[in-house]
Amino acid sequence: MTKLLLGDLLGINVLAFLLYGFDKWKAKKNKWRIPEKTLFGIAFLGGSLGALIGMQVFHHKTKHWSFKILIPVFLVLHVVLIYFYCTKILF
Repeated sequence: MTKLLLGDLLGINVLAFLLYGFDKWKAKKNKWRIPEKTLFGIAFLGGSLGALIGMQVFHHKTKHWSFKILIPVFLVLHVVLIYFYCTKILF
């Protein structure tokens, strides 16, 4: 079960990272953009670390207070949930 969880987390974080990079590329080209709801959603569903790294690497959404606050909050939430899962306190 833990290997499955780690694989899922890795996958969603890679996806989040790529989405932030793709959205930045689209922004530079003045093309259709990925909705902010989608970027927040992927971060909330487990991709917060990938989103945070994507924000820093691509310098994307770093001036938006909502992203600067919520993405790290999601990351802390995920770390706490993973800790509880791994120590079997919560599940």
